[in-house]
Amino acid sequence: MEKIRVLVVDDSRMSHAMMDGIISRTNFEICDYAKTSAEAIEKYKILSPDVVTMDMNLPDADGLECSQRILELNPHAKIVMVSAMRDANLMIQGRAIGISAFVQKPLNENELLDTLRMVCQSNEDSLKILEESYVKTFIKVLHKNLFSLAGVHSDMSYELSTEGKLEIDGIAIIIGFTGKPIGRAIVHTDIDTMNQFARAILGRSADEILSDEEANECMEETANIIAGRSVSMINDIFKDKELRITPPGIIVGKKLSIVNPKLTTFNIVASTELGDLKMNIGFAGGE
Repeated sequence: MEKIRVLVVDDSRMSHAMMDGIISRTNFEICDYAKTSAEAIEKYKILSPDVVTMDMNLPDADGLECSQRILELNPHAKIVMVSAMRDANLMIQGRAIGISAFVQKPLNENELLDTLRMVCQSNEDSLKILEESYVKTFIKVLHKNLFSLAGVHSDMSYELSTEGKLEIDGIAIIIGFTGKPIGRAIVHTDIDTMNQFARAILGRSADEILSDEEANECMEETANIIAGRSVSMINDIFKDKELRITPPGIIVGKKLSIVNPKLTTFNIVASTELGDLKMNIGFAGGE
């Protein structure tokens, strides 16, 4: 496999050694180091690296200014800001310039490598990352919380959706994702299964009254918990994503179609003794 070439821009020898120790054991390779902004720009012109790691504080300029000059040379340049600082204002400025991602010092090996892979990913790699770090996180949380909330075991399965629309027959809870990547989750099932889950979660027996409003609210809160916990886990994996969920919306009906062809979507099914609970999750751009 061809190595992915990294230009490390940092004036710290310790940072050089740490970066080399992490990267040397992977399919990345450091093609050179630059200790100043001027040196970084010249080496970028000569070497055309696949990705640049950029320190925020350089002797002759800050990392934002250096990144901007590199992006003027190549608007498609991939730059990962590596800095002890990681405040919201810095990230907003960096995103506006075109910086791809942010990693905070001291370096965490898994975080750095996951971020570099994400930035350098091809479409095929992007899909794999969605499956491994996003879809499987939702599956893990869904499986765990169906047991903790309803006391039921579930057999989990998932597949990439090839349909341009989602057919709903029963109830659907829609929760949006903001941040990067944007997207949404739709938790849906038929009315009978919803009632079964609601009774299990609320501790209602079969002969106790359960109103439609109670059942709907129970399913809505369950979906909100699953989405919230999944997003929190993803944020722990990708420190610069800062995904957030929007307030849930609920629709009930038969033969409903939800269309969103711009999303890369996956269908998750949790098969339980109470019925199948389904989740469709999608992300824009396959990122």
